[in-house]
Amino acid sequence: MDYNEAYKKLEKYGQLHVLKYYDELTDAEKEELLKQIEETDMEVLVSTAGKGGSNAKGKITPLSVMTLSEIESRKDEFTKAGIEAIKAGKVGAVLLAGGMGTRLGSDEPKGMYNIGLTKEVYIFERLIDNLMDVVNLTGAWIHLFVMTSDKNHEATTAFFKEKDYFGYNPDYITFFMQDMAPATDYEGKVYMEAKNRISTSPNGNGGWFLSMMKWGVADKVREAGIEWLNVFAVDNVLQRIADPCFVGAAILTGSDVGSKVVCKNAPDEKIGVMCLEDGKPSIVEYYELDDEMMNAKDDQGNPAYNYGVILNYLFREKALEEIAAKKLPLHIVEKKIPYIDADGNAVKPEEPNGYKYEQLVLDMIHELDSCLPYEVKRNYEFAPIKNRTGIDSVESARKLCQENGIEL
Repeated sequence: MDYNEAYKKLEKYGQLHVLKYYDELTDAEKEELLKQIEETDMEVLVSTAGKGGSNAKGKITPLSVMTLSEIESRKDEFTKAGIEAIKAGKVGAVLLAGGMGTRLGSDEPKGMYNIGLTKEVYIFERLIDNLMDVVNLTGAWIHLFVMTSDKNHEATTAFFKEKDYFGYNPDYITFFMQDMAPATDYEGKVYMEAKNRISTSPNGNGGWFLSMMKWGVADKVREAGIEWLNVFAVDNVLQRIADPCFVGAAILTGSDVGSKVVCKNAPDEKIGVMCLEDGKPSIVEYYELDDEMMNAKDDQGNPAYNYGVILNYLFREKALEEIAAKKLPLHIVEKKIPYIDADGNAVKPEEPNGYKYEQLVLDMIHELDSCLPYEVKRNYEFAPIKNRTGIDSVESARKLCQENGIEL
């Protein structure tokens, strides 16, 4: 993108102030800014008229879950169907790995964090090992698509290469970058974090398939004949990926999407729950659960909203194409956004000063007619790493890995 093209794009969205310092920049800085303008999704700014949007929910009712006992009774049937699909190359996996390890005290991509105790064991390594279990079981390599961000793409790709892809076949690993959305002030004007850089943030976990399309990776999915994509987050080191039983259950139940869930450890646990919203599958975030929903009971007297999502979903590829053709809701979140002031001085605000814009996977699910909530054993498949210590931490994940016989 040259200067004139960048000018026209910014003019269209009322953001010409982005070029305020252009003439002061070095050639390299100019090139960097023009590239960022080209790659940044400015279309989200059209939605600022509803800034601070309530994203109000419709009528919420319980959604039945396929429980551990039900899965066990059909385990052989499901597993057989899943293995057949994997051997036929119909299953791919998408790793959402755009985040940094900041909350863990690291300046590196989160997946590069070492959780080992007696040896090096990286988060990426644990996930690849989990996927290798299925490769070894089926004798078939599974296409793995790794979504990075502009903040960690180079470090992530270099790390995989340095570690020889942790033994995975590199021909089956494809990297792509998540779209970035601009952060704005309350009037919808884009913040600058430096004279040559717009303040941006990832466009949310619901933007992954659109990012695959932008990078041409969705074409690769179709060309490979992949019919199902198992999308999962980087921070759960125990999750099973392309799990044949899960795949088979989604196929044999005719579901558009499957969602792995765990039984909540407390009514107020900070985890989103599966439900129906206006008769269609959806997810209610933990902060949206009121006391009535927390204490609601089903016909058997069990908690009605007792199964939390772990961000491990299996989408039918054709359903993703349908979702991509629609406009998902935009979640507008008030945040503290570092910026440079009118004199070019860096400012780190102590209070929220603007908005970030995200699309969420829960809205992808709500676009579909059928969803299979699929229960997994909590201590076997759920070890999220969000903090250094305490709940959902490096400490708790290490303990769960050791419980499962994983050498650290």
